[in-house]
Amino acid sequence: MPNDTTVNRPRGLPASALVLLAAAGTFALTMGVRQSMGLFVGNVNTATGLGLASVSLAFAVGQLWWGLTQPVAGLAVDRFGTMRVLMLGAVLVAIGTAITPWMTSTAGLILAIGILGAGGAGLAGPAVLMAATVRLIPVEKRGMATGIVNAGGSFGQFLFAPIGQGLTAVAGWAVALQSMGALVLLALPAAWVLRDRALPAPAAPATNASASAEQPAPAAREPARVAIARALAHPSYRMLCAGFFVCGFHVAFIGTHLPGVVAACGLPPQVGAWSLGVIGLFNIAGSLAMGWAIGFDRGRWRMKSLLAGVYAARAVAVLVFVLAPKTPAVMLAFAAVIGFTYLSTVPPTAGLVAKFFGPTHMATLFGIVMVSHQVGGFLGAWLGGKAVEWSGSYDVMWYVDIALAVAAALVHLPIDERPAASHRMAAA
Repeated sequence: MPNDTTVNRPRGLPASALVLLAAAGTFALTMGVRQSMGLFVGNVNTATGLGLASVSLAFAVGQLWWGLTQPVAGLAVDRFGTMRVLMLGAVLVAIGTAITPWMTSTAGLILAIGILGAGGAGLAGPAVLMAATVRLIPVEKRGMATGIVNAGGSFGQFLFAPIGQGLTAVAGWAVALQSMGALVLLALPAAWVLRDRALPAPAAPATNASASAEQPAPAAREPARVAIARALAHPSYRMLCAGFFVCGFHVAFIGTHLPGVVAACGLPPQVGAWSLGVIGLFNIAGSLAMGWAIGFDRGRWRMKSLLAGVYAARAVAVLVFVLAPKTPAVMLAFAAVIGFTYLSTVPPTAGLVAKFFGPTHMATLFGIVMVSHQVGGFLGAWLGGKAVEWSGSYDVMWYVDIALAVAAALVHLPIDERPAASHRMAAA
């Protein structure tokens, strides 16, 4: 009789550690560069003279485009394969980042930052990486695996923020951006590891009852358009999208404008760089803790409850920050608390999509959730700049952020975590 390892790992499947290194490493490079771009908002504004609102618009378009490319990336994976999509994404991020210093108009910045850089990061982003991980990792390890991949993006932010600030101090912001663009090309070998393989089954079949419960069969052979229609008709999926909209608003506002908040408080720019780095560092711990907590094999806590708790914690953290004096210690403490919750929403959100509909069309269905996330991201990045233009401060944005976080906490509570097939059986 074969042992569990043989059953759960069909012949030809790479070692889990190699898969996680490739997926987390790719996410570290693309997300690290993308989340560190906020450091250069002031430099771009000074060099171009376009105004903060115009520069913020380029970043906001990037937020939206990053989300819109994710379901397209899922469909492209079905047609062209994971490896080609990831390689194209890494190359586009490198090009968009490298040419940003040469853009002197709003349209040029939108092309470099908003279309090429953000679009490439979307192609090599969480929808494709999470789907590849779910496909190549045994089902009982998927909870922790998605947390590790998500932590890779956080580690990239922790790494690239001080690198970008250091290179700017030594060689200037243009060289810093071009160097960061070149580093993204290190993701190209990882695409080969995550390539599609002709396997009999991506995870354990009948030997594991919990595995079969997580992989409902009805979506196994249906066309992508049918799967999308079925998902959009699912009330819990729509609530998940609504909550993730708020996550995008929150993350984009802080990632783009936190260095500006630091400057507005009269603190040195190094505090902004280290604040972004601390967010990335603590999000590693938050992502790993969330991956352990959702426990695909044991279900330690309900994923919807964890998501509600994360959004509630963000609301409290922002409220305390608004009321506290703005010192370097307060900034770093706020960054640490926000970092722990920053992207820890991704593993349970991806987990619920997989639980509802199985892994077959996960890249596409999670990509649609990411579109909602990035619509929120567009508004968070753009309105942050407009708020300063209108009122001279970021105050109103913080209060809007608190209200949205409370709403997101509440919208997750009615979610029904049963697989979609269970809903149809109950209705029948």
